[in-house]
Amino acid sequence: MEHLWRGGDGEAKAIHGALGARRGITVNTVQSTLKRLFEKSLLERDKVSHAHVYRPSVTREQFQHRALGELVGELMQGEADAMVSAFVELTERAGPEHLARLEALV
Repeated sequence: MEHLWRGGDGEAKAIHGALGARRGITVNTVQSTLKRLFEKSLLERDKVSHAHVYRPSVTREQFQHRALGELVGELMQGEADAMVSAFVELTERAGPEHLARLEALV
């Protein structure tokens, strides 16, 4: 996702060349991962010649929001107090500018 958010779009072989080769991941693994992300509606794709070209269907911010929502919903069974408390503590440790942004959001 990070690669696609930075680069806009790509097909499996190009993404493998940029990421998979140095990590020891096969092209098939990259293709499978892209397909799963597409099935989860995180990517869109177009058929170009014999390959699918993938692009993000959500922004990084939308993804983070969705992931945190699922985390609170599933792990915390909707009880967000502990999560919010931990999040505020982590934000405080990150620095006063982050805490100020959090306060502005609230």
